[in-house]
Amino acid sequence: MDIRPLSGALGAEILGPDLRQPLDAETVARLRQALLDHLVICFRDQDLAPEQFLRFAGYFAEPIEYPFVNSIPGFPKIIPVIKLEHERVNFGGIWHSDTTYLDEPPMGSMLLAREVPPRGGDTMFANMYLAYERLSDGMKRLLGGLKAVNSSGKADTTRTREDRMREDGKTDLKDFVAEHPVVRTHPETGRKALYVNVAHTVAFAGMTEAESAPLLGFLFQHQARPEFTCQFAWRPGSIAFWDNRAAQHNPINDYHGHRRVMHRITLAGDRPR
Repeated sequence: MDIRPLSGALGAEILGPDLRQPLDAETVARLRQALLDHLVICFRDQDLAPEQFLRFAGYFAEPIEYPFVNSIPGFPKIIPVIKLEHERVNFGGIWHSDTTYLDEPPMGSMLLAREVPPRGGDTMFANMYLAYERLSDGMKRLLGGLKAVNSSGKADTTRTREDRMREDGKTDLKDFVAEHPVVRTHPETGRKALYVNVAHTVAFAGMTEAESAPLLGFLFQHQARPEFTCQFAWRPGSIAFWDNRAAQHNPINDYHGHRRVMHRITLAGDRPR
């Protein structure tokens, strides 16, 4: 197994394993450690059938159903992430951690590229350990006692395909709201990570949105600083697996007029602490 970092901040490309085949315990342990070390691990040339994709995901956590979008036929825990040639808005096209409006947000997500545009359509990732660690001591003390209110109905998110697909996906769904610590302690590494995001965080618990907005605005800008990020260019058969507990992602919407088709699996997590 060859592990090649994507940037100085986070991300690694993994060469060697054939994910179409069952993996032994040692390989799975090395991949889990690579995820903990790099927050995002990526693979090339993995043309997995849905059954193989689910088997690979299951080595790390239980695949779960995504609340808003219908699955691919026959596989309720794999959803399509699609932007068509005529569309201008992409799915989840804003910096975010996945579904932080749930009481138990996912530990991670996996994307498998099926069709990609001839250029563009990369995904950016950001390291929330670094975002927290580069704050001043005074800011860390202030944030340490705060909780954030996260909502699936936040206005910024409604501009993305994720919320637009409510009309095309599952029906009769309520908005989800959950409170989580602004600074989360990773359950496996023990490191602290900044855990707010512009797509879902609406306010600090016990404060109004207006009172919360100045500080949240600073944090949203801070956590996307270039030195905290990496960028992954997709090819058919590429897979990215990210740790949702300490990384954010942002799919770049720069391929209008072209089709992009991905398959996504969401992995069960725990309540942030």
